[in-house]
Amino acid sequence: MALLQHLFLSTLVIMAVIAVLSKKKFRKRKYNLPPSPPKLPILGNLHQLSKLPHISLHHLARTYGPIIFLQLGEIPTIVVSSAKMAKEVMKTHDLALSSRPQIFSAKRLFYDCTDMVFSPYGAYWRHIRKICVLELLSAKRVQSYSHVRVEEVARLVDRITESYPGTTNLTKLLGLYANDVLCGVAFGRNFSAGGDYDRHGFQKMMEDIRELLGGFSIGDFFPSMEFIHSLTGMKSRLEHTFRRFDDLFNVILREHQEENKATELHKYLVDVLLDIQKNGCGEMPLTRDNVKAIILDMFAAGTDTTFITLDWGMTELVINQKAMERAQAEVRSVLGERKFVQETDLPHLPYLKAVIKEIFRLHPPAPVLGPRESMEDITIDGYSIPAKTRFFVNAWSIGRDPESWVDPQSFRPERFLNENSNIDFKGQDFELIPFGAGRRSCPAIAFGTASVELALAQLLHSFDWELPHGTQPKDLDMTEVFGITMHRVANLTVVAKPHFS
Repeated sequence: MALLQHLFLSTLVIMAVIAVLSKKKFRKRKYNLPPSPPKLPILGNLHQLSKLPHISLHHLARTYGPIIFLQLGEIPTIVVSSAKMAKEVMKTHDLALSSRPQIFSAKRLFYDCTDMVFSPYGAYWRHIRKICVLELLSAKRVQSYSHVRVEEVARLVDRITESYPGTTNLTKLLGLYANDVLCGVAFGRNFSAGGDYDRHGFQKMMEDIRELLGGFSIGDFFPSMEFIHSLTGMKSRLEHTFRRFDDLFNVILREHQEENKATELHKYLVDVLLDIQKNGCGEMPLTRDNVKAIILDMFAAGTDTTFITLDWGMTELVINQKAMERAQAEVRSVLGERKFVQETDLPHLPYLKAVIKEIFRLHPPAPVLGPRESMEDITIDGYSIPAKTRFFVNAWSIGRDPESWVDPQSFRPERFLNENSNIDFKGQDFELIPFGAGRRSCPAIAFGTASVELALAQLLHSFDWELPHGTQPKDLDMTEVFGITMHRVANLTVVAKPHFS
């Protein structure tokens, strides 16, 4: 059945897109485009993308160079895979490349792209980014939620301790931790209590949204034929996922509007947004759907960044025992006999911070950064590129570029204490861009980093970690699941021996 559907789709595509070919030939003659691999009629280079597009694009870059042109169906596309080219996209031409293409899945899930991540460049996007930077994710606001992080880290430790001497499904518990931090900060409630996490189906909802927003759905490359989304089942999946989130957000908003007990000191993110909606903010008031779109941004980005970084990080440390031992020794030397890490301890843990940078280098939560779209003709590295071209920055490939990194495939945190000690991930060093850079960079870097650092330091301090009896590091499945964010296909199961009896 799947094969017949695929053949049927291919036939429709061939019949409907044949008129596009002459336009593409004209464009090729007019513009001096970057190198490009051979194309197929109609599909262009789509056949060269596997289920893991970031890896396919990485291999193409190794053959054709750090900036390549792909014709993905109807969409002219530039892919950059080096720090130098990323700097061109996100700094030199940042303004011209600050818009987003209107992806079908994002339009449906994010209330017609009225969130911050997928909103096209313009007055509305500038307005809500200002709200996020100044009101929701400022340093003062992030610090005000320290108590939430501390409480949820303590709850994570308790959950892990309960499983000893048996094994721990650490992946699941890290997912609960990331979700609970986000829900505690955004809504002031813990959905994992009373089984709400499973009852609402958060795990499945997050998996669905990762996959649906991956940006490499066949229909997204043939925007003139929106019916493809119905034929592939994409539209019905989007509708189902949207309804589940929308129903949840309606409940949350109703609760907060009825209670209205938040103080300025401990105002949750949803209360901040509701205040802005109620009182107005400048000449562009927020609607209820705008508020829900921004909340979904928090779910999609805030939960996954923390969860994926911790899951990959603990996986790498379990495999690389010397790095594990060094990180544990550092944390325990700073804390001594004190059982719980305080956020004031974190500046005194340089190796831990190096570990986190190395995790971001090898396993950026978003392997291919959110797509950009050129608003005007530009020239990069001598190539002329027309307006309305889609741009992908392959952060995964940049983190493995031998031009930037010595022994790039190895997990070696000490590189950030030695030859790469001046490199950070906050958008100024284009060799390491897990959160992007420029106008479209993620404004939640401080929020995400705080949640990761405290939890990782506590896990290293509270437990001695090993794989279950009979399991070797080579037995771990390191396969990735591609989506807008990238997690491991297999859960990490470990034995966690409490360090404090």
